[in-house]
This record gives sequence, structure tokens and C-alpha cells, in this order.
Amino acid sequence: MDTSKLFSLEGRVALITGGSRGIGKMIAEAYLAQGAKVYISSRKADVCDAVAEELGPNCYSMPQDVSNVEGCRELARRFAAAEPKLDILVNNAGAAWGVPFEEFPEQGWDKVMDLNLKSPFFLTQALHESLKAAADASQPAKVINITSIDGIRLNPWETYSYHASKSGLIYLTKRLAARLVTDHINVTSIAPGAFASDMNRAARDRGEEVAKGIPSGRIGEAEDMAGAAIYLASRAGDYVVGDTITVDGGIAHGALGNSIDA
Repeated sequence: MDTSKLFSLEGRVALITGGSRGIGKMIAEAYLAQGAKVYISSRKADVCDAVAEELGPNCYSMPQDVSNVEGCRELARRFAAAEPKLDILVNNAGAAWGVPFEEFPEQGWDKVMDLNLKSPFFLTQALHESLKAAADASQPAKVINITSIDGIRLNPWETYSYHASKSGLIYLTKRLAARLVTDHINVTSIAPGAFASDMNRAARDRGEEVAKGIPSGRIGEAEDMAGAAIYLASRAGDYVVGDTITVDGGIAHGALGNSIDA
């Protein structure tokens, strides 16, 4: 058994949506460190360009709004024009919306559901040929959906469409996995907990306070996300299909419920 290259991504090409900040940027840095060529995509071209330059010569900016089907198809067209194959797709772009039940608007439903649930499906569909070009039985291509522990358990905020979208994406991961494994494309997901980001401002701005409610006693660090993302993308994760790895310090699966007096 040779484990020396078990986590290597040398020679692999990755595309990460929402790759210019937060968890997407953490994953981009991790893949670059393991030798991959990484394309990052985000809606804001100037930010995407600046982050690609910051991350170094193996990181390429490919800005695109993927909140609609045509945007997904355009990104796939541009990627196919730049690269003959895609080894790793990370569907990370996402949005959240929190408003009381009585006031929750249609816009807050549609925006979140479109970006968090519809776009991963249609982008994966649009990149199917690029993924198949990279895939074989000895080295499958990978699709990694970034879901959330909020698709597994409830948070205290009124984020109705976010809960629904992330729960749906976890199950969509399973259904896509069952179809695409026949093309030697493995679909999995990572469900993060509290990581500092623009989306999770509580973890970003009040990390010590948030950590008190986490069994591990701290919020997530970049290396925690890197470890899971590298594992699933590399040879180490080649036999993992359809599963969701929870990376949350124990919130979803390692916390005791409240005791209730009889």
C-alpha cells in the first residue's frame, strides 16, 4: 500500500463556485496547496480577479452569475473553451434569507432556492461532458456540493428557504450520485457548521460566543474545511459516493438534547 499520494491533487483541474470568499476560498487554497489547477467563479468579476491573483499562478478567475440556468450554461461553455476536462466541481455558491414567517417574501424564497438548489443541478448538468472527459474507473471525477448542518437540524433563526434548500441539496446529492456513478463521477457533499464568513456573520463577528454552543468548543478553521474537501476530491475519497460529511465540531451529531422533566 502506497499512501504517499493519497491526498495529492497533482494534475487535477477544479472549478469552485463562490470561490472568492468564505468556504469557497478555503477550498480553493486547499486544492492549490495539493497541486491542483483551480478556477474560481463568483458573481463580482473584480473580486474574483483579485482573489485569483492573490492565490497565485495556478488559480484562474472565471466570474459568472450562476443564479439562473443560462448563467450555469455560460460558465460551462467558458470552462469547456479553456480546459479539455474537469476533475473536480465544487458547487459552493449560496445565499441565505432570514425574515419572520409572517413577512417572508417570495423573493427570499426564490433567490435562495434558485442559487442553493437549482443551480447546483443545472451547473452539474451543463458540465457533465467536461466531467466525463476526466473520469474513469481508476480515477473518478468528483462533484462536491456544499450543503449545511441547517439541512440536517434546525437553527433558531427563521431561514425557511435556506433550511429547505440545504436539506434538498443533501438529498439531491444522493440522487445525482446514483445517476452519475455510472459515468465514474462521484457526487458527495460537505455540511459545514460555524465557519467565519460573510454568510455566517455570527461566527465571523462573535466567534467566541458562538463557540460556547459547539461541543468542540471552537468555530471551524480553514484547515478543518480543507481536510474534508481534499479527502473527497483526492484518491482518498474515491470510494465515497452520495454521502454527506458533516464538519461542524459536533453540533449536528455530537450534542445532547435538552433534558425534559417528566
